[in-house]
Amino acid sequence: MRLTDFWDRMNRHFGEAYAESWARDFVIAELGGRTVMQALAEGESAKTVWRAVCRVADVDPKLH
Repeated sequence: MRLTDFWDRMNRHFGEAYAESWARDFVIAELGGRTVMQALAEGESAKTVWRAVCRVADVDPKLH
């Protein structure tokens, strides 16, 4: 998954105004207690991060 696709999905699920804030502030245990931003900055794949987001944020299956 490309990073642009990841952010498109984040924006579609959370809304453009909230997606970045959520990614910066919400800690996900599955990502080693990191936020989305931290995990991506530390080299975690966008696909792995997106899957973790889907599990904790009740993402619409159409966006999986």
